[in-house]
Amino acid sequence: MTQTQPTRARPATILVADDEQDIRELVAYRLSRSGYTIIEARDGEEAFQLAADQPPDMAVLDVMMPRLNGFDLTERLRLTPATQRLPILLMSASVQEADISRGFAAGADGYLTKPFTPDQLLTRVRDVLSRG
Repeated sequence: MTQTQPTRARPATILVADDEQDIRELVAYRLSRSGYTIIEARDGEEAFQLAADQPPDMAVLDVMMPRLNGFDLTERLRLTPATQRLPILLMSASVQEADISRGFAAGADGYLTKPFTPDQLLTRVRDVLSRG
């Protein structure tokens, strides 16, 4: 009888999309330090193309982005067979109930308000990934 080594699960790949470079780099840095593989996009259209070409395990999307905002991007991802079940966390500076509700109505699995701490980000990412 041969024994096999337990296989390690590969780290989750997370698409991070934000038009603000500082925020995008902060989110990417924190998640990569926690063992995730990161793909970055500067706007909603670029994020959609990256997700459609090679679906990640999760997406962390800013709401206010050029070319395709986070709400519309979430709806588009939900309508695309390859990404329809993709766990999505929206980030926004807006704490308005209407915006939060709009995010969930678009198909988001979570909503994180800016500013946030690195620990809040990581907790929310892990929560959304565990449900996905």
